[in-house]
Amino acid sequence: MARTALIVGASGIVGSATAALLVQEGWTVHGLARRPVEQQGVEPVAADLQDAAATAAALASIHPDAVFITTWLRQDSEAENIRVNSAMVRNLLDGLPGPAGPRHVALVTGLKHYLGPFEAYGRGTLPQTPFREEQGRLEVENFYYAQEDELFAAAARDGFTWSVHRPHTVIGKAVGNAMNMGTTLAVYATLCRETGRPFRFPGSAAQWNGLTDMTDAGQLARHLLWAAETESAHNEAFNVVNGDVFRWQWMWGRIAAWFGLDAAPFDGSVLALDEQMAGDEKLWRAIALREGLVEPELGRLASPWHTDADLGRPIEVVTDMSKSRRLGFTGYQPTDDAFFALFERLRADRLIP
Repeated sequence: MARTALIVGASGIVGSATAALLVQEGWTVHGLARRPVEQQGVEPVAADLQDAAATAAALASIHPDAVFITTWLRQDSEAENIRVNSAMVRNLLDGLPGPAGPRHVALVTGLKHYLGPFEAYGRGTLPQTPFREEQGRLEVENFYYAQEDELFAAAARDGFTWSVHRPHTVIGKAVGNAMNMGTTLAVYATLCRETGRPFRFPGSAAQWNGLTDMTDAGQLARHLLWAAETESAHNEAFNVVNGDVFRWQWMWGRIAAWFGLDAAPFDGSVLALDEQMAGDEKLWRAIALREGLVEPELGRLASPWHTDADLGRPIEVVTDMSKSRRLGFTGYQPTDDAFFALFERLRADRLIP
């Protein structure tokens, strides 16, 4: 039977991976974004979710069986993050036409559910790792919680099922994305190779020495589809990671070798990428011109602030996926392979030399 999906944030890291998977699986896919980009098999929908009336008008003829919310807008404070991002979820769900049959809505959030918002990231009293879904919310304002509350209220009102997905740092391709560690590290490695700077781990000793995990965008897309299609996964929140664990002291050398670099020794101090890459816009533009790259704007590819937030955390972060495993999700993705596949795609797409 034909199935229709609406992917909100279809041009982002998670949204584009989800769109590609659903198209491959034979779904009719509508991709909503403020400025849609061309995606194979995806019908573009232009809408600004901050405008309730315009959102409803854009969605008037779309009757999706499943909705995947994979977007957010970063603001200057957590109070503004809550106001803007909760309104976007509310405007979306209020603007959808009434369902002709069962409908499922999936919301992608992340580990800030356990670590707190950027204003208090990784500080204070945090749950014990590995993070488990039953550990619940922190006693702090968090826009993820506000998004969930809008989802739960709309589900109770309209009768659809829902799922919440909490990935760790996502590895995948998207230009102009605000949270993009994989491409940021690829650009950083390229700059180090160009200038002879040491390829130095920018984060904390806790991250260098401790165990961690990550989430490939393809793994997350498969998890989203699994939850939409699995009745026992409805009305549940899930962690979703690749399934392996590693230490950055190992992964850093793997990434360095891929770019033909030697990993610089780590002395235990934090030297943020925001500091290391400051003023590199002109250099990146010159590299792009010389190598025929398609994106000369450094800020469209790299998000040092986000990578610094993740790699600078003072605690070990590991995520438990037992809940998904018990319900039948068996997806697995080695994280180093995920990085290498991304780097190869960035090179093939002429985003890095």
